[in-house]
Amino acid sequence: MSERDLYVEKAKARIDQWDAEIKKLRAKAEEAEADVRIEYQNRLTEMRAERDKAEQKLKQMRQAGDEALADLKSGFDRAMDSLSKAFDDARARFK
Repeated sequence: MSERDLYVEKAKARIDQWDAEIKKLRAKAEEAEADVRIEYQNRLTEMRAERDKAEQKLKQMRQAGDEALADLKSGFDRAMDSLSKAFDDARARFK
């Protein structure tokens, strides 16, 4: 298996993990009071947007040649960092 294939598999697993986290937060949002629910929804919207960016980068990596892989990995890593921060912020806020 190539380096790209391994990285793509790892990235896909991370996106799947984020999908599960978003689902958990969505369930909590549905149980929250109205004023907190709005904040949940705002955070979820941000998280889904970041997740979608990461998925787009993943698609680009799957299609890219080996020479473009380093640049795409860098972009995906930045998207992962941004999404991880959004999750950490949401977890801290809604514990």
